[in-house]
Amino acid sequence: MSRAVVFDLDGTLIDSAPDIHAAANTLMDRHGFARFAPEETRSFIGSGVPHFITCCLRARGRPGDAALRAQLIAEFIDLYETAVTLTRVYPGVVEALVALASTPYALGLCTNKPVMPARAVLAHLGLDAHFPVVIGGDSLSVRKPDPAPLRAVLAGLGTRAVVYVGDSEVDAETAERAGVPFALYTKGYRKGPVDAMPHARAFDDFADLPGIVAELLA
Repeated sequence: MSRAVVFDLDGTLIDSAPDIHAAANTLMDRHGFARFAPEETRSFIGSGVPHFITCCLRARGRPGDAALRAQLIAEFIDLYETAVTLTRVYPGVVEALVALASTPYALGLCTNKPVMPARAVLAHLGLDAHFPVVIGGDSLSVRKPDPAPLRAVLAGLGTRAVVYVGDSEVDAETAERAGVPFALYTKGYRKGPVDAMPHARAFDDFADLPGIVAELLA
C-alpha cells in the first residue's frame, strides 16, 4: 500500500488518563507525597514518561532530585505495563480503523508511551491487530516532537504518503517537522486552543476521519 494513516495513542485512540493518574498516585503513596487530582496528571501527559515524572516531582517541590527521578521513572514504567483496566477506546475508533484498513490504507502507531506498555494496552483493548508497526517513546534515542519516530513508522510500513492523527501540541509539531499533514482529534489532551496548533483538519468525531484522510491523501 502506498498510503498510510499513523496514529498517536494516548488522548487520540484511547483515554488512558485514569490509569496514568492511578499509577502516579500509587507512586505518590509509596514515596510519601500528596496525591494528585485527575486534571493535574492529565496535564502532564504527552511527552513521555521522563517528562511526566519531572512534572510530578516539580509539582511536589522536588524538581532537582535526579536519583529520585530515575527511581520513579523505573517504578512508573513497571506499573505502566499493567495499567490498562481503567483505559477506554474513544467512541468510533474501532469503526474508523476498520474503514481505513479496508480502503486500504496501511496503519501505524507513533506514541511517546514506552513501547511495551503501548503494546500491552493495545492487546488488552483488542486494537493490536490493526497496527503492524508500533514505535514507542523508548524505541529510538529520541521521541516526539522529533520527527524520527514518525519517519521510522513510515519506513516500517514502506510508505511515504501519510496522514498523522493526534491530539496534542507535541503531535502537531511532530507532523509539522516531518512535513506530513496533521489531523487533530479535539477531545484529547491538548493544552491550548485548536486554532493555536498547526493542523490540516480538526475533528471531534471519528466517523469523520475516513473522509478527512481521503481528502488529505487525494
